[in-house]
Amino acid sequence: MRADLDIIQDWIPAGSRVLDLGCGDGELLAWLSEHKQVSGYGLEIDPDNIARCIEQGVNVIEQDLDKGLGNFATGSFDVVVMTQALQAVNYPDRLLDEMLRVGKTCIVTFPNFGHWRCRWYLTTKGRMPVSDFLPYTWYNTPNIHFCTFEDFENLCREHQARVLDRLAVDRAHRHGWASRLWPNLLGEIGIYRLSSPGLQDHGIAV
Repeated sequence: MRADLDIIQDWIPAGSRVLDLGCGDGELLAWLSEHKQVSGYGLEIDPDNIARCIEQGVNVIEQDLDKGLGNFATGSFDVVVMTQALQAVNYPDRLLDEMLRVGKTCIVTFPNFGHWRCRWYLTTKGRMPVSDFLPYTWYNTPNIHFCTFEDFENLCREHQARVLDRLAVDRAHRHGWASRLWPNLLGEIGIYRLSSPGLQDHGIAV
């Protein structure tokens, strides 16, 4: 299983009811169903990914995340997951509210555009960063809302989302003492577990 999904699965209790937003080919839900007896649904818009979900026996619904989650009742899932999609939706603030409404806990992952490589690239080249991890140029990237860990945690405070767990990892999904001390500078990917209501009581600006 993908390294970030392997980290996430540890935060999902056995027997949970899970909603996976932008579930891709259903890899996470398929694994959770087999190893943790999890039930639930994946939401996906890409037809090829939907076909792969069906092949794996994953319950999948064709749905645009920008349309919201109005077809799900409040508190209907134990965990709502969204990996590497927050920065690619039109209204991440609204979607975060919807995730907190339908899920008892939420797990969100996204790339950190405050990472030192991004800062160095902008400083030395004067252009938007392009790398193995962020391979797109500014005009063809699916990432329409660039944010840092500090930006995201400010959003959580504004929307009364409590941060239960946070990992700042590198591109190989490793985390150590340095990324814990300076997550906004050294973390390439943020992995957050949230609940609502509640206010976060710490920040991470660097």
